[in-house]
Amino acid sequence: MSDTQSHTVADIAVADLNLAQARGELARLAQVLARANAAYHTQDAPDLSDADYDTLKQRNAAIEARFPALKRPDSPSEQIGAAPAEGFGKVTHRVAMLSLGNAFSDEDVVDFDAGVRKFLGAPGTLSYTAEPKIDGLSLSLRYENGALVTAATRGDGAVGEDVTANARMVADIPQTLTDAPEIIEVRGEVYMSHADFAALNARQAETSDKQFANPRNAAAGSLRQLDATITRARPLRFFAYAWGDLSAPLADTQMGAIRRLADLGFVTNALTTLCDGPDDMIAHYRQIETQRATLGYDIDGVVYKVNDLGLQRRLGFRSTTPRWAVAHKFPAELAWTRLDSIDIQVGRTGALSPVARLKPVTVGGVVVSNATLHNEDYIKGRGSKGEEIRGGKDIRVGDWVQVYRAGDVIPKIADVDLSKRPAGAQPYVFPQVCPQCGSEAIREEGDAVRRCTGGLICPAQAVEKLKHFVSRGAFDIEGLGAKQVEQFYTDGWVREPADIFTLRERFGNGLQQLKNREGWGDKSAANLFDAIDARREIPLHRLIFGLGIRHVGEQVSKLLATHFGTWEAFETALTQADIGAGAAWDDLMNIDGVGAVLAQSVITTLQQAAERASIDRLVAQLDVQAAARPTSDSPVAGKTVVFTGSLEKMTRAEAKARAESLGAKVAGSVSAKTDLLVAGPGAGSKAKKAAELGIETLDEDGWLTLIGDA
Repeated sequence: MSDTQSHTVADIAVADLNLAQARGELARLAQVLARANAAYHTQDAPDLSDADYDTLKQRNAAIEARFPALKRPDSPSEQIGAAPAEGFGKVTHRVAMLSLGNAFSDEDVVDFDAGVRKFLGAPGTLSYTAEPKIDGLSLSLRYENGALVTAATRGDGAVGEDVTANARMVADIPQTLTDAPEIIEVRGEVYMSHADFAALNARQAETSDKQFANPRNAAAGSLRQLDATITRARPLRFFAYAWGDLSAPLADTQMGAIRRLADLGFVTNALTTLCDGPDDMIAHYRQIETQRATLGYDIDGVVYKVNDLGLQRRLGFRSTTPRWAVAHKFPAELAWTRLDSIDIQVGRTGALSPVARLKPVTVGGVVVSNATLHNEDYIKGRGSKGEEIRGGKDIRVGDWVQVYRAGDVIPKIADVDLSKRPAGAQPYVFPQVCPQCGSEAIREEGDAVRRCTGGLICPAQAVEKLKHFVSRGAFDIEGLGAKQVEQFYTDGWVREPADIFTLRERFGNGLQQLKNREGWGDKSAANLFDAIDARREIPLHRLIFGLGIRHVGEQVSKLLATHFGTWEAFETALTQADIGAGAAWDDLMNIDGVGAVLAQSVITTLQQAAERASIDRLVAQLDVQAAARPTSDSPVAGKTVVFTGSLEKMTRAEAKARAESLGAKVAGSVSAKTDLLVAGPGAGSKAKKAAELGIETLDEDGWLTLIGDA
């Protein structure tokens, strides 16, 4: 586990977290989910089940919803999957392959239905489809004029791996379609049945080849062979259940579209059914759960989707998940094993994070060797308010511990068997100094986390900051990943981001020294320097995200970039801003999605002398591209809109989503920069202020006429 985190007690309900605990928990979640993404999507070697992964993502989303200003630069809510693996061509999805939100209880399903109806303003019963959630590898198949032209994995949701040659080897995937739309992207899951998996592993054992841990790994590994003839020999299957780019609609409903896919020759799941409301949905979930062991293939839950495709379009999407679908996941499992040691790791924010090293144990079909210990209170058997957890049992090296994977990528320790505690086992003493740099590690009042005070003199913090800088959502320099950053930092080549762009200058041509290093040759060295030069021209939002400002994730970076437009405007405004007051502060706070904590963090970063000097050295090496202005031809593209009062023909959430889809910026308060106020019945102070400022004001009917929805 590469820690960039602060931790808090994971048992605490989101509603009970205080600010410091929420910050720590978001840091922990970011770390473990990033590691899981790489293990699952890129390495085909997951260290957790899908149920565990999705539970943790749901907790992260719930904390961000309650504390929006704490959203991190590396927020898991802004990430889908992982970057495509090396060795395959890349395919950009015309329509993003998004992940699903999750439900883990009957109450969650009821809440999902209530949320959908609230968004739509629909008080009656809605119809949903319910289908088994296949535990396999997501695949998108693009057909043009009836012929299969490309097949791509999910990748990071935007760009996947080109596995067209391999997909042609899967019997369930038609090579041609009859009576299909001119363009159709069929999406589904590649999987392997239990019987075929057992037979494959038996053959692998006979030839002393690698055996697979589970059917999902076997399916993913088989589809992602560089030699398609190997894929041909593997018993892969495919269920179709969705679509991407279309030149013509398949049907008016989700169920109708699934039937159309079946008519086109795709295998669809026979357990897919229609449900009227949450009671029917939960009943179908129970029915599928009882059949789970006899299906002959792995599933990890049931997916519910709003059946009416018109309503799906109205509901739209969040940043990484659709509002009209949710995955109801099956429960996780427990296992007992021995705790061999406790390691302390230091992250980008200086957090000291304890990690349990375990004797490897299989939990839910996944081999687990690490567990998060959150913080020093958790090890002592205490919660954030001093209450007992695990019955007050502390955790010691040598203990026999129960590993619980309900939501944790790196699982937590749920219990300790005191009857098996070794004689002489001593209580764990949490370090008071940083194990990386020796600086004092302090725990501020109200914080669950102890932090290194070394700052940039701490190598762990410096390296993690550099890793963030080159991460996918930031500068994403090809050939310069976490391993290379660590190598260059250790050798003194790179100590801050600006150093990356002066490598060639500081080392002559750079190439001669680099190409002679282990793992580098002429071509790889030249490619690296070319990749660095290619990133000298960088979009503003990537630069802002790459700075690693606390609480500023990818979405917030885009908000800031869109609002300020240029780097010059951004740095000038924040350099002159006073925290808590003044025009610059008000302007920042007027951005919908920016709160006081986030605003203070951005201002503080730009006004700290050492930090600012480092940023200035970086920007001097770059050509920062202004934020792209909305290209929509709608009359509200690029305008700042504020909604106030009661809307009667759509909910506030739907109105905001619609405005943003047309290229408008939605603000939470009226200012001199507001272009348009949409005022429903009950409009108060915002309408009065808009009138004082001479801002155009429309009622709901006027707004709908303006955007062409009347």
